Amino acid sequence: MSDSLSQLTAVEAAGLIRSKALSPVELVRAALDRAERLQPVLNCFITLCPERALDEARAAEAALMRGNPSGLLHGLPFTVKDLVNTAGVRTTFGVVPFRDNVPAEDALAVARLREQGAILIGKTTTPEFGAKSMTDSPLFGHTRNPWNLDRTCGGSSGGAAAATAAGITALAVATDGGGSTRIPAACNGVVGFKQSIGAIPHSQALDAIGNQTYVTPTTRTVADTRLMMAAMSGPHPCDPWSLGLPDAGYAQPAAAPGDLRGKRVRYCAAPPGRPVDADVRQAFDAALERLASLGAALEPFDGAGFDVEPIWRVINHTVWRARYLPLIEQAPEAYSASLRRQIESAAQFSAVQYQEAMFARTAIYRKVQALFGQADLLAMPTMTRTAVPLGTDIFDSIVIDGRAYEDIRGHWYPWTMLFNLTGNPAISVPCGRGADGLPVGLQLVGRCHADADLLHAAEAFESAGAPPGLPAVPDRLPE
Repeated sequence: MSDSLSQLTAVEAAGLIRSKALSPVELVRAALDRAERLQPVLNCFITLCPERALDEARAAEAALMRGNPSGLLHGLPFTVKDLVNTAGVRTTFGVVPFRDNVPAEDALAVARLREQGAILIGKTTTPEFGAKSMTDSPLFGHTRNPWNLDRTCGGSSGGAAAATAAGITALAVATDGGGSTRIPAACNGVVGFKQSIGAIPHSQALDAIGNQTYVTPTTRTVADTRLMMAAMSGPHPCDPWSLGLPDAGYAQPAAAPGDLRGKRVRYCAAPPGRPVDADVRQAFDAALERLASLGAALEPFDGAGFDVEPIWRVINHTVWRARYLPLIEQAPEAYSASLRRQIESAAQFSAVQYQEAMFARTAIYRKVQALFGQADLLAMPTMTRTAVPLGTDIFDSIVIDGRAYEDIRGHWYPWTMLFNLTGNPAISVPCGRGADGLPVGLQLVGRCHADADLLHAAEAFESAGAPPGLPAVPDRLPE
C-alpha cells in the first residue's frame, strides 16, 4: 500500500483525506518510509523529522474525525529546500558552518502551507547557498538523479526535484534565483514553476526591492502546482512586489481545459550561437506540434538579444559577494573551492558595472514585454541537453552534440536566468525523453502576473501527453 500511495497526486490525496478514505497518518508514514528507503541511494534529504511529522498527522486525523474545518492541504506531506527557513527544523543552507542552525520561525511560504494543513517531513538538499546548478556540498555529498544514478539531479533545488520525481511527496518547496527550480524539474521530469515576482511573498529576501529570487513550488502535475499556489500566494507587507496583486484564483481549473485555441505562442530553440542537442530539439519540435494540436497559433522569434548570462552574473554574483564573503572569510576551509571561486569572481565588478547591469535588466524587461505584444505565451526548451554526469561542477565544460563548451550557465540553460530578471512567470513541464532516456523539459512563459493563465496552458499541454510516471529507483547503489 505504501508504494501505491506514492503514485497519488496531491489533488487526489486531498480528496481521499477529505472523504476519510485515506488517513493522514497512513499517507505521512508512507512518505517517511519511502524517504528513508531511498535516502541511501538518492541522498536527497539533509534532515528528516519523522516524529514531529507523525504527531502532526495524528492531530490532522483527529481533527478530521471531529469534523473540524480543514485547509486546502490538510494532512498532505511536503518537503522544503534547505535554503528556506523552517521553525524548529534545522536549516543548513547546504554549508558546513550552519549544520546545526535551527530557525525560530517559518519562512512565510512555509507558514502558509502549514496553515492550510500541510505536514513537513524533511529538508531537501541544496548546494552551498544554492550557488550552482548541480546539487552537491561538502556537508552531504552528491544528490543523484532518480532516472539515472550516474547523472546529476540538477540544482540548486535538486533534492526537492529528485524527491518529488521519486514519489516521496507530491509537494515540495524550492527556490529559483536563475533557474534553480526549472533546471532540476527538467532534469528529473517534474513540474517546476517560477511564479511572477511578488506572487508568493519572499520573506527571506535581503534586497526585497531589487530581488530576482523566488520561493517556488515543485510538483509532479500542474494541478498540484495550482494547489500550492493557492496556499502560498497573496500579498504580505514583507514583500513590496506582492502588494496590490489581486487573487488569481489558482485553485480554479481552466474554463476550457485542454483548449489553447486563440493563444499565440512565440517560440525559439536557443539564442543565436547557443547549441541544442539533437534529441532535445526533437522533443521541442514534438512539444510545439502538441501545442498546435491544442489550437495554439505558433510563430518563431529569433532570440537575438536574449542571451543574458553576463548581465545576470554581474547582478547575482555581486549580491552573493555582499552576503557570503564575510562568512567565507571567517572559515574559508569550510566551503568548497567552487563556491569560493564564484564569490571571488565578483571582486572584478565595480559599483558602476553593477548599476549598468541593473540598467540592462530594465532594458531586457522591456524587450520581453514588447515580445508579449504579439504573444500570449513564449516557448523554448528548459535546457539544451539532458542531465550532465554526476560530479560535474559549474566551472567544468559541458558536452552538447558531441562538442565541449565552456560556461555551463550560458550553454546549458540560456533561457532560465532571463525570466528571473524580468519577473515573468515561467514553468518547466516534462515534454519527452532524450536519447539517453532522461527527461527533457519544455519552458512556457507568460505575461507578468498572468500566472493562472500560464498554469492553465501548461495543464492543457500536460493533459495532451503521456505522464512520465515514477522512476524505478533501486533500494541500494550498484556495487
